Parts: sequence; C-alpha cells; structure tokens
Amino acid sequence: MAADLSQIVKAYDVRGVVPDQWDEVLAELFGAAFVRVTDADAIVIGHDMRPSSPGLSAAFARGAARLGADVTLIGLCSTDQLYYASGALNLPGAMFTASHNPAQYNGIKMCRAGAAPVGQDTGLGEIRELVERWSQEGAPEPAATEGTVTERETLEDYAAHLLSLVDLTAIRPLKVVVDAGNGMGGHTVPTVFDGLPLDVVPMYFELDGTFPNHEANPLDPKNIVDLQARVRAEGADLGLAFDGDADRCFVVDENGDPVSPSAITALVAARELAKNPGGTVIHNLITSWSVPEVVRENGGTPVRTRVGHSFIKEEMARSGAVFGGEHSAHYYFKDFWNADTGMLAALHVLAALGGQDGPLSSLVAAYDRYAASGEINSTVADQADRLAAVKAAYEGQDGVTLDELDGLTVTAADWWFNLRASNTEPLLRLNIEARDEPTMQKLRDEVLSLVRA
Repeated sequence: MAADLSQIVKAYDVRGVVPDQWDEVLAELFGAAFVRVTDADAIVIGHDMRPSSPGLSAAFARGAARLGADVTLIGLCSTDQLYYASGALNLPGAMFTASHNPAQYNGIKMCRAGAAPVGQDTGLGEIRELVERWSQEGAPEPAATEGTVTERETLEDYAAHLLSLVDLTAIRPLKVVVDAGNGMGGHTVPTVFDGLPLDVVPMYFELDGTFPNHEANPLDPKNIVDLQARVRAEGADLGLAFDGDADRCFVVDENGDPVSPSAITALVAARELAKNPGGTVIHNLITSWSVPEVVRENGGTPVRTRVGHSFIKEEMARSGAVFGGEHSAHYYFKDFWNADTGMLAALHVLAALGGQDGPLSSLVAAYDRYAASGEINSTVADQADRLAAVKAAYEGQDGVTLDELDGLTVTAADWWFNLRASNTEPLLRLNIEARDEPTMQKLRDEVLSLVRA
C-alpha cells in the first residue's frame, strides 16, 4: 500500500511523528527520491540530537547511495551548519530535524547545491510523488555503481566562516548567558565563541532530544523565562536563546527583557548596509515599520515579502539582497548563500554591543519605535469567512489601504495589522503595530472581536 504523505510533507520540509507517521523505511525512499529529483551525484547529510535522527539520516544515506550518489555525513550539526556544508562543498543537502517540535517528531529540511531551498514548488512535490509510488511498487532499481558513504567534520570550518564575516576581535568583554534548550546550540556555541572576549554562562547545553528543561521554541514566552531570570541573576550584558536546530536566535537585554526580532533585523540591516552601501534588504510583511525606515535611513532599499523562508530566499536570490529578516527570528545573509543563520545574527549583536559602551536596551531602543501586539492566534471554524468579515469592516474607510500579498494587511496613518490563515491548523494569526500602546490595544480588541465573532 502506498504511504499517505499528505500529513508529513509540508510546504518547506518533511515533518511528522516517528515511527507512527514515518520511519527508516520511508527515510530510505526519501533519500533515493532526493537524488533522483536533484540529479545529484553527491550529497551532504547532517542531523540533530533527537533519538531518531541517527537512524533516519543513515537510512536516507543508504537510499541516496543506492541510486549512485556519494554521501558525505557531517553527523551532529545545527541546520545552518548543514547549509554551510551545502554552500562550501557546493552539494545538495539534507538536515534531519524537527526544529522546535516535541521529541516524538522528526523531519527533513532539504536544499540544492549552494543551500538553495527545496520547497513544494521547487522539488518537494516531485519527491513526495516518487516516495508514494515507490512505497506502493517497491524501491527503485539500484544504480550500476552504488555511491560511497564517508564522514566529514565541518564544525571548525563553519565557525571560521562565520567569524570571517563579523569582526569581534576589538569588542569590550561581555558577559552573555546562552540557553541552548538542550538543542544544537549546545554543539555549535562552544566552538564559535571559543577565544572571543566573552564570559559565557551556558544553560542546557547537554544535547538531549527529549527536551527535559523546556521546549526548544524561544518564540513562546514561557520558554525564555529561565534565561531572563539567569541574565538578571548574573548581571549579564545580554542573553541568547536558540531553538532546537539552532537556526533561530532570540535576544534578551541586560534587564532580561526580550528584544523584538524586528529590532534585531533593523540593527543587523544597518550593519550590513555599512559594509554594502546602497544594498537591498528583505523583510516580511509582519516585521515592524522600523525595519524599512532604518533601511532607508542607512541608504538601502527595503523589499517587502510574504512570510516564509522559501519566499525570502527566492527574493534574496532575485534581488541580490545583502540581508533579510523575519519577525520569527530567521535571519538570512547573502554572505551565507542567502540561507538563514541565527548564529551570524547573534555575532552581529555581540559586535554592535561590544563596539560601544552603552547597555543593549539603549542600543536597540533606536530600532524599536512602535507598539506591537506580537502574534495572536485565534481558532476559527471558517478562516475564509472571518477574513472576509474583517476585510468588509475596513474596506472603503478613509485613509485606510488594504492589500492581500499574504492574508490581509490593513494600513492607516498610525497603525497597521496583518491577519493570515495558518497552513496547518484552523487558526488565524493576527499581528498589529501602532504608533502608541493605547492605539494598538484599541485596534487589537476591535479586530479580535470581528475574528472571534
């Protein structure tokens, strides 16, 4: 019987519960399909610390080698370390991780050579079709000459590449608390930060895919409570929190207060534009107004995109942008094959903070200019119906513009909001920003009353 992959093949990756929804048998077919679709004669594979990751990645390697591709295994790594390997070795790559999902999940993030994304319309749909067919008809015939499987260490080279992009040699000494959430930050941070003028206070650096301390999802405020308390207790200059596969990084200031990812986007954009005068910077449509403002103030061109890494990466490649940021704390760099790396963003923050004498709260205040709601999720029976009701309420109002680049964005002189449907759950996601807190709160209550009516 053909496997039902509709539940595990998402827009950008493969993700599901192991072994209930997928297992090593399917992983081997995914490896074969990946080689067939990318027409690769060699690939690179890495994996995170989840209990199921070594077995799944080894099965994928067997499937790839069976169809004639030589496989380089880089073992335990962060997702951005896999992107580094794909870029530096110029090979298609596969990363075994379920990012911030609970322990029973696992997944595959795939890319073409040079870390170019593989998504639903760029190969993932074809990969799914092959796996479904082969699961019914049997595995494809092996190549006349099967590929080799070798191991390679890339952590030191990954660290050296990042440190070649941001100069931290002359910064003042900083005390930084790092919460790795038992994820891959515990693997990468010690090597990347080694030898820098940093007093690192590690939290949850033990690699443990059962996540014994908290979910490795710093986007949820409850998961950074420990970090906030430790920053205050240590009198640290800042705190950093990485998600499970360490491709996203969240920042808290010396008071333990979260720094908006939009403010980090604006700060890094200003630094990248100093190196690349007149460059283009990508931002998705739920980042703060402050991002395009700062880009223009620094002589750059802001370009607004839909939410989602495949859209950002496509636009980065199309426009030759130097940097891109999302409000989910994904940061993309031209110098990193247009791929996302939270570690490089963290190094920029450390360089900016260590290159002046003030505290982080003062430094980021220049980039955090408006009152924001954060993302508010509402469970609804009919997403399209509620979106239409909100659209009808604001359409035609004086001084109000609407656009539907991604969901519904409504903009006025003093505020904007975006309402989008989740692709995977019966949710509407609301983000609001206004020039002051009372305006934001009033608008928030107004829109939510329509959404939840």
